[in-house]
Amino acid sequence: MARKKGGKSTGFVSNGERPNVSKWVRKEIRNSVAPIVTLQNKWKAFNAGKRVMVTFIRVTAKEAGWKKPEPYRMKQEG
Repeated sequence: MARKKGGKSTGFVSNGERPNVSKWVRKEIRNSVAPIVTLQNKWKAFNAGKRVMVTFIRVTAKEAGWKKPEPYRMKQEG
């Protein structure tokens, strides 16, 4: 049998198969954020150039018709 290199074990490493937080806790945390705050966060991410999903059926903001705001410019007279 081959011997492991390094001598000491690095300890247990999880395979990441299951979440370590119960389902009801995850749902409660997700629902604790107000919908207006969620929309604000999505708008900030969209303006930063991120790919934002708008609805639960995974529609991107560009497909939903969101457009980046243009900077306001005053017209010069004359």
